[in-house]
Amino acid sequence: MQRENQLRVLVEGAIFAGLAMALEYVPHDLGVSSVQLSYGLIPLGVYSLRRGPVPGMLAGLVWGLLDMWLRGSGSLLNPVQIILEYPVAFGVVGLIGITAPYVRQHLRAGNIKQAVAGAVSGFIIGDFLKYLCHYFAGVFFWGSYAPKGQSAWLYSLIINGGSFIANLIMGVIVFALLVRVTPQLFTRNLE
Repeated sequence: MQRENQLRVLVEGAIFAGLAMALEYVPHDLGVSSVQLSYGLIPLGVYSLRRGPVPGMLAGLVWGLLDMWLRGSGSLLNPVQIILEYPVAFGVVGLIGITAPYVRQHLRAGNIKQAVAGAVSGFIIGDFLKYLCHYFAGVFFWGSYAPKGQSAWLYSLIINGGSFIANLIMGVIVFALLVRVTPQLFTRNLE
């Protein structure tokens, strides 16, 4: 039975990672070329809140590798940048799941507001860490693209900060709705 459950968790993770990757092909620029929504954060966040941070990080790693192989060909500079911006940045998204026990506990007790707060807090953590990785990659590897006279630190903050905020707004709204409308998504069939 334990082995069957582990297989179920892995298959579910592969499905959610594939869904996250598929959503990356939906147009996601917000007018300004540097601000992009990453819709894949939503299914990966759902999976992480269902299964916890370790399975979430593994699914994020798969998503990052898929993104690197399928879309990253023009943005692969060197091994350190590749590792930081793909497996690490996408993998830390799975840390959304660190609030999973809190969310489940409050959903089972009927405390929807606390469950929403937990899910949103987890999303904020995962989103922040993803864009923190991209920020440092921007400083150290993409800083040469900064406009003349602008520091790489500020340039990366502008480029990655806009995407962080846009994704933060999207995630807060979506997870607040998901937890309220479909709480069983985070509690049912987890054994």
